[in-house]
Amino acid sequence: MNPLFSQAPVRAGWPLRAVTGAVALSLLLAGCASLPGSEVYRTDTGRFEASVAGAGAPTIVLEAGMGAHKEYWRDVFVAMSSTNTVFAYNRPGIGRSAETTRPRDGATIVAELRALLRSRNLQPPYILVGHSVGGLYMQLYARRYPSEVAGLVLVDPTHPTQFEGEGAIENRGLASALIATQGLFGPVKAEFDGVEPTGRAVLAAPGLPADMPVVILIAPNRSGTAIGAFDNAKRADFARLYPHAVIREVQSGHNIPVQRPDAVVQAIREVLSRTRR
Repeated sequence: MNPLFSQAPVRAGWPLRAVTGAVALSLLLAGCASLPGSEVYRTDTGRFEASVAGAGAPTIVLEAGMGAHKEYWRDVFVAMSSTNTVFAYNRPGIGRSAETTRPRDGATIVAELRALLRSRNLQPPYILVGHSVGGLYMQLYARRYPSEVAGLVLVDPTHPTQFEGEGAIENRGLASALIATQGLFGPVKAEFDGVEPTGRAVLAAPGLPADMPVVILIAPNRSGTAIGAFDNAKRADFARLYPHAVIREVQSGHNIPVQRPDAVVQAIREVLSRTRR
C-alpha cells in the first residue's frame, strides 16, 4: 500500500486511514534493524519471518495490524522478553514472509500461526496479543482453541461487525473507498476482503471461558463524525461480547503499540499475574 495515502497522525478506529497509517509506519520500521532473533522459517503452510526472544512460559504471541511488520511491536517485544518467551512474525507478503495464494481469512491465518508456533517448539497455552485486525484474528483463535490460550490482550481491536451496516466501506468517505479498491494489493488486499467473513466466524464460535483473563485497550475516535460515533459504539460493544474483560481507555491514537507501548506492557503483565494466580 502506498504510505502517501496517510501522512497525518492516525486517529483511533478502523476506517481505512487507520490501515494506511499503520502500513506507512510499518514501512518506516521495516528500514530499522529487525527484532532480536529474526529468522525465516519454512512450514507446511509457507515461509515466514519471525522473531523469538526471552525465556519462560507462557509464551507471548504478538499479532500485528493489517499490513504492519513485526517491528511495530518493538518496545513491547523488548520489554516482555525480559520475563517471558516472546514471539512476533510477519504474515504472508510482509517483510521476508513469502507471498501466498492461500485464503486470507481469519481461520487460515490462525491455522498458519498455530503451525508456525509448533514448528518453533513453542507450546501452548499462550498469551495472545493482537492489535487492530490482529485483534480480530486473536479473538477467533481464543474462541476456537481456548485450551491453548492462557490469556488475551486486545489492542484497539477490530470488532467482528466493524464494516457492516453504517460502517460499510462506502460510508467511510471517498478516500477510504479508493484505498480499499485501488490502494491494497496481494495478501493485504485479500486480508481486507476477509475481514467480514472472519467477523462472522468469530461470532459463530463459542464465547470465551469466564476464567480466561482478558484485557481490552481502546482509543476512542474523537473526530466527532458519524463514522467516528459508529466506531466508538463498536468499541463499547466489546463489553457485551466479553463481559468478564477489563476494558481500559488509552490516551492514544489507533496505533497504541507504537504510541503507548507502556499501556500494552501493563496489560500483558496484568493478564500474566491473573494467569499465574
